[in-house]
Formats: sequence, structure tokens, C-alpha cells
Amino acid sequence: MKEIKNIELRKNIAIQSATLAGKFLLDNFGKVKQIKEKGHRQLVTELDLEAEKIIKDLITKNFPQENIISEENPVKKKSDFSWIIDPLDGTHNYIHNVDIFGVSVALAYKKEVILGVIYMPVEDELYVAIKGEGAFKNGKRIFVSNRDIQRATLIFDSSIRYQKERMLRDLKVLSDAVFNIRMFGSTVRSLSYIAEGKIEAEIEYNDKVWDFASGLLLVEEAGGKVSDLEGRPWDINSFGYIASNKKIYKKLLKLINP
Repeated sequence: MKEIKNIELRKNIAIQSATLAGKFLLDNFGKVKQIKEKGHRQLVTELDLEAEKIIKDLITKNFPQENIISEENPVKKKSDFSWIIDPLDGTHNYIHNVDIFGVSVALAYKKEVILGVIYMPVEDELYVAIKGEGAFKNGKRIFVSNRDIQRATLIFDSSIRYQKERMLRDLKVLSDAVFNIRMFGSTVRSLSYIAEGKIEAEIEYNDKVWDFASGLLLVEEAGGKVSDLEGRPWDINSFGYIASNKKIYKKLLKLINP
């Protein structure tokens, strides 16, 4: 990776903003007052917006000339650097008092994600990855599993309604190949579990960059394999992806591309 100026400062800002937002969300868990429907089956709360403000304020204070890519209120600047934030990944879980949710803060240089931070406030788990420097959980190095496909747990995209025919076809062949399939409703939870070897793979068809930026880098830096659904390299413009340990990646790719 090209040496990035102030990478340690950038990492510290990402960690600080993610943990502050996460602690705010935890303090207000079960206290949602306003829920708005911003699209079909897409919800946002006042707490999403407040958590986003916490993150954006820290970033803009330290790096005012850089882009911020977010679901709610993006900031466009003329810069090669883009901060990619998801202040509340798992909004529907959060609204229904299901405590599977987290915060993601990533940084991209041009199209390549070079820094990723995930904070899971309920468990007080902090995941950090810098391109080429490994993946860490609460300061300790983590690695993907080495389980084969017959023993694999797979996370599958829950938004089946968007590509029903293809996804149900893929789900059928995948369910025959793996040990079991889960849906957590939180991409950061799923990808962080893959990075630390608790789960073997995730296949998503409709995720946005703020959902996956930190998590996919984390999986790669933990020794996993990530690509788009056709096996091409991923970047901030990707839409669907496979993320897994290296042992089962090729088999998964073949199953969904017969």
C-alpha cells in the first residue's frame, strides 16, 4: 500500500468516533422515539442521525477537506480520501430492541479501502484493520477459520425480495453445501465474526459501501478472501460480494456462478 500521511492519526480518529457513537447508541438502546420510513422497508431513527453527527464532527474537525460517504448526509469535497461511515448498522434490530448492531468507520484512498474500524458496543468489541498490517480485535491479532465447506456457517443476504429468483436459487445450492446458514441483520457483526474465525463466509447481493467497507478489509487482513459475486476485486463501487476463509472461497464462487 502507498504510504498514507497521518495514517495513525486517521486510525485514532476512526476509533474515537466509532466508540463515541457506539456508546451513545448503547446508552439510548430501547429509547427510540422517532422512526421515519425513508424508502420501502427502510427505516431511520433520530438516534442514527445523532450518531452520524458525532462521527462527522470529529472527522470534519481533523480532515475538513475530505469526502464523507454516508447513507444519510454525505459530504462531497475534491479529495482522493473518502471517509465511509455507517453510524448504526443493524437499524431494524436496534428499533426492535435486538442487541445486534454496530458502528463502522472506514477510509478509502481513491477507490481502495485502506482503513476500517468496527465497534460493537454491546460486547465492547473494537475491530481495526489497516491495509497490509493485519486485523485486530481489542488489540489482539485475529484470523479467519480453516473450516471446510461441510462444516461452514454461512451468512446469507436477508433482502431476498430484491433479487428473489437468483437468491433463492443460490440459497438452495448453498444450503446443501454448508453446515448451516444464518442471518444476523447486521453486516458489521457478520463480517467481524468471519474475521475472527467464528463464522466462515458471507454472501451479499445488495449491500452498500457503508455497510461493508470496514468489514471486508477486516476479513482480508485476517487472511480471508473477498471479491464481488463474479470473482472480481472489490472496491467502494462494489454492490454484492463474497467474503470467506480461503479454504471455501472457490467452492462458494462456483456454486453461485454455475
